[in-house]
Amino acid sequence: MNRFVLITGCSGGGKTTLLKELEGRGYATVAEPGRRILAEERAGTGRALPWVDGAAFAQRAVEVARSDLAAMRNQKGLVFFDRGVVDAAVALDHATGLPYRQTLGAHRHYDSTVFLAPPWPEIFSQNDDRRHDLTAAKEEFQRLEAALEALGYDICLLPKVPVAERVERVLSRLKHS
Repeated sequence: MNRFVLITGCSGGGKTTLLKELEGRGYATVAEPGRRILAEERAGTGRALPWVDGAAFAQRAVEVARSDLAAMRNQKGLVFFDRGVVDAAVALDHATGLPYRQTLGAHRHYDSTVFLAPPWPEIFSQNDDRRHDLTAAKEEFQRLEAALEALGYDICLLPKVPVAERVERVLSRLKHS
C-alpha cells in the first residue's frame, strides 16, 4: 500500500472536515491546494482565481500538489491529502483540454484506494471561496469519478455519516486493502 491516501470528490462534501478529524487523531494531512492558492492570490495579484482564470488556477494547483507530494516524501506512516494532483490535472483538462493523463504521467501518486466524497446537498454551501453552485460541484464530481476509474483507482465512496464514523470507515478500509 502506498502511504499517500487521496480524499477527493464533490466540493462541500465534507472532505476538509474529515481531514481535520484525521489530523486530530495524529495522522499527517495535507491541506487542499485550492484553498491555499485562493489565500495567496487574494494577498497578491488575484489573477489565478478559479472565477477569474480557471486555467491559471488549475495550473497552480498542479504545481502546488506536486510540491506537496515532494514535501511529504520522507513522512512516516499514512499521509492523507485533501484533494491533490489528480484533482488539479482533471481541472486543468476541463479548463484547457490538456489531457489529465499527460499532466499526471505514468506514475501513480496515491494508494490504489481513493476516497471519494459524493455530492451532499444538506451540507453544501457557497461562500467567498466556493462561488460555484451545487450543479457545478456535481459536474466536477462526475469528472473526477470518471478520471479515477479510467486511471484504475479503487474508488471508495464516502458515506454520508458523522465525521467520526467516516474516519473509522476510512481507516478500516485501509487496513483491509
